[in-house]
Amino acid sequence: MTAVDDARTTRTRLYEQVDPLGYEALLGDAEHAVLTRLRTVLETDVKPLVNDCWDRAEFPHQIRGPIAALNLMAPPELGEPGALFKGFRMLELARTDVSVAVFFGAQGTLFRNSVLLGGSPEQVASLDDGIRNWRTKGVLALTEPEHGSDVAGGLETTARRDGDGWVIDGAKRWIGGAEYADLITVVARDHGDGEVKAFLVDRHAPGVTVEEIRRKVSLRIVNNGHITLTGVRVPEAMRLQRVNSFKDVNRLLRSMRADVAWLAVGAQAGAFEAAVRYTKARTQFGRPVAGFQLIQDKLATMLGNLTASLGMAVRLSQLEDGPGHTDADAALAKGWIARRTRETVALAREVAGGNGITLDTDVARFFADAEAIYTFEGTNEINQLVVGRAITGLSAFTR
Repeated sequence: MTAVDDARTTRTRLYEQVDPLGYEALLGDAEHAVLTRLRTVLETDVKPLVNDCWDRAEFPHQIRGPIAALNLMAPPELGEPGALFKGFRMLELARTDVSVAVFFGAQGTLFRNSVLLGGSPEQVASLDDGIRNWRTKGVLALTEPEHGSDVAGGLETTARRDGDGWVIDGAKRWIGGAEYADLITVVARDHGDGEVKAFLVDRHAPGVTVEEIRRKVSLRIVNNGHITLTGVRVPEAMRLQRVNSFKDVNRLLRSMRADVAWLAVGAQAGAFEAAVRYTKARTQFGRPVAGFQLIQDKLATMLGNLTASLGMAVRLSQLEDGPGHTDADAALAKGWIARRTRETVALAREVAGGNGITLDTDVARFFADAEAIYTFEGTNEINQLVVGRAITGLSAFTR
């Protein structure tokens, strides 16, 4: 028996229902302990709030303290954790609620990685402790009102050098948590050399306005912002020194796509667990509907999707912890898992019947939020083209 097999059989499993092949046994004891603490906080302090907050499209600010207190970005017993732990961390958050996972990811992945991967050693040393402890809240702003998939070539936000600083003009859209940020990592095109740069912009600086995007049917708990930047002055010291082209931005996107792949796995896990609970409790024709063949067929399909998705996400994290994964690896995982997520959450809603469109069964949130997962951090089509380019050596992107 290997050490992994031993861990699978002797340690209390967190994901037994959604992980029949036992991938969680690849986690160490300390990683498992941190995830157990996270689950306790999510079950006690977060889950009771999410349906009502989703219904009202309001963020539950009272969850910030308990989540920040867990020190999830660099737990004391782990230090800087590996990609596999980060993946299971995202799974655990998303199986509770996708919006809550996006809230954490905006700080712990998007913003933090923009500094870790884009900042100079001095900038990282100055900022990372505050980011990890949530004293400095931030977001990454890349997507624009008219540019999502084509933002690499179509980026319209500009940065103009002016003396010892920069002046930024433009707009960003769909930026989760922008209203509550202290700093916004703004990706802009240098007016001088045409290259892409990144700047840490004070949320409350003159010329920065944030308008909440309303009337959403997905990620209703997330406060997505439309940011307008008009003549915003930023000192050179707040330019991320290791972002000097869109190739550098792609380094950030690679890890973000991997994070969203895990988020999609978590959404499947939450939907599957909700579906199993409902079908065991719901009685029709004198017995639980879970005992009917057609329901079991759907549950088995969901678990197959989930297991395959988890296996792909685990391998992607192993590559990141080892030799490193490519853009195509991350795109393949994100795109494929997001497609499986769409099917899984639809089946979860289906087995819950008419009650599946209500929040009380829990499946409706996952059903709606899967549409956002399918689109962000690269649409299905963009991810397919990234993979296709790796297969053929030929780019099919339009110019």
